[in-house]
Amino acid sequence: MTPRKWWLIGLGAALLLATLSPLASGSPDGLERVAEDNGFIEKASDAPFQIIADYVFPGVENETLATILAGWFGVLVMFGAVYAIGWIITRSRRSTP
Repeated sequence: MTPRKWWLIGLGAALLLATLSPLASGSPDGLERVAEDNGFIEKASDAPFQIIADYVFPGVENETLATILAGWFGVLVMFGAVYAIGWIITRSRRSTP
């Protein structure tokens, strides 16, 4: 199987998982859960910038659709960045004697 097919399979799998993201638990987990359990959640400050706050795409009233769109947006941005970095590395290796 060619590397391009693996890239496309990975992209498809990530988009499928993003589509299923509204099924994820709405309960906090990780650090947010620990902060709530230990009573220091109010000391948290907002991130310096937020592109898509709370994983909901802005301007879409249906929350399920907004969550899916936010997931797709994130997947495509990260896929583009990783693909570009891979392309640059591959190109530099080919040009090195």
